Amino acid sequence: MKDKNNRQPNNANIYLIGSGIASLASAVYLEKDAGVPGKNIHILEKDTIPGGALDGAGDEEKGFVVRGGRMHEKHYECYWELLSHIPSLEDESVSIRDESFEFNERFVSNAQARLLKDGKKIDVSSYGLSLKQQSDFLKLTFISEYSLGNKKIEDWFDADFFETNFWYIWTSMFAFQKWSSLAEMRRYMKRFIHLVDGLYKLGGVMRTKYNQYDSVVRPMKRYLEKKGVNFEMGKEVVDIDFDISSDTKTAVAIHFKDNSDIALGENDYVFITNGSITESTDNGSWNTPAKLKGIKESGSWMLWKKLAEKDKAFGNPSPFCDNIDLQKWYSFTATIHDSTFHDYMENFSGNVDGTGGLVTMTDSNWLMSIVIARQPHFPDQPGDVKIFWGYGLYPDRKGNFINKTMAECTGAEILEELYYHLKIQDLMKPVTEAEKVNCIPVAMPFIDSLFMPRKPGDRPDVIPTGATNFAFLGQFAEAPKDCVFTVEYSVRTAQMAVYNLFDTGKEVHPMYDSAHNPKYLLAAVKAIHR
Repeated sequence: MKDKNNRQPNNANIYLIGSGIASLASAVYLEKDAGVPGKNIHILEKDTIPGGALDGAGDEEKGFVVRGGRMHEKHYECYWELLSHIPSLEDESVSIRDESFEFNERFVSNAQARLLKDGKKIDVSSYGLSLKQQSDFLKLTFISEYSLGNKKIEDWFDADFFETNFWYIWTSMFAFQKWSSLAEMRRYMKRFIHLVDGLYKLGGVMRTKYNQYDSVVRPMKRYLEKKGVNFEMGKEVVDIDFDISSDTKTAVAIHFKDNSDIALGENDYVFITNGSITESTDNGSWNTPAKLKGIKESGSWMLWKKLAEKDKAFGNPSPFCDNIDLQKWYSFTATIHDSTFHDYMENFSGNVDGTGGLVTMTDSNWLMSIVIARQPHFPDQPGDVKIFWGYGLYPDRKGNFINKTMAECTGAEILEELYYHLKIQDLMKPVTEAEKVNCIPVAMPFIDSLFMPRKPGDRPDVIPTGATNFAFLGQFAEAPKDCVFTVEYSVRTAQMAVYNLFDTGKEVHPMYDSAHNPKYLLAAVKAIHR
């Protein structure tokens, strides 16, 4: 890597491939901390809107859609510091961070209907772990990650573990599967050990005021545009040329799908978001199922595959994108011009909207969960319109009521299956017949890609050895010890990229280390023994 002190940020041109939170964060740090003029920063996005996995769209007539929501907690050190500089969507005198913390002080997560069976609440005060399972849990916390290789979770725990309250809470909360990476589970256990005591009621989980597109992406885009940052939408990058020698690697050209290209000069840089969990998604409708797409429709995965052929330091995308049947799940968003469902769930669960979090049907063949966010979940959502989100981890299994796989189901059929599990089919029939409800299913082929078993080196370093003018960002770059499937991970990679390529005088924020705090360790040990 060149001497950072030789950099000339005033004359640097930066090209950010992708517009997810990692790129947006990088743009903030480049302008604020590295001194790169906003007009020299270019965010290149193949889609028509920015945000990556932080999304939310639609309206009351066509139906709202949230493909998924990233859960937050207060010890996301990089993320919250970043958002302390960004004015909120509705009040520019308040930061997104302060808005979010104030919102979560008013609507505290305290799930009272976390797991259901036969339409009834399950007592989850005990995680139901045997002595051996408790021992295996603790052993995993202290073993080295390197020694685990590409083992799966099911390689470590016995079969009965996957029928415990703990597993149902864990798998539905984080979307881990039995075949997911054991190393990633270990990272989660160490990173979030301070949450284990309250995991059964989602204690410590935070959310943004609205969906994450409106609460985070829109205000970040507004902030960056005011700084002069260029958002170039509909620009799909298909390849990058590198000059690779024995000791240096330098990006020299960017190629686009429209056959245009950019030659990179001596003071130009490219930040690459390699891979995407929301790539190739497809929306169904009330009357049609979502279609499962694949790698051929994917810009980001195809790009990473091309890059990986150029140098082994650029990682190995295959473990993360070549097994769609193990990586996919389906989500759905319901829009209801009626309060019957929300009123029932509030009375049934004891949670007002925004405080209950995930409700998981443990006897669902699809392992279906729903979340009722605080209403309104969209700034322009009318008061008489309610929405909720849900997902199923096993979309290839037939329903318990609907004789189809979740993947084959329309929005209407998915809601029928949900109503069956909640025992409210008769209650909701008039709402459906009055056409007051819509439900949009979403097929997500790569959503669990980041949890696939992998080996060291499969994720490239944020700045590979010898890299002079480029970095990898996001969920598929390596940020040691931190946890993928979190906004914190993406923002951390942005800090690592900017603070190491430029002389900012700043250090990457240290991770919150609860795993070495005796108070949290003792609480976690007590919790798994309950």
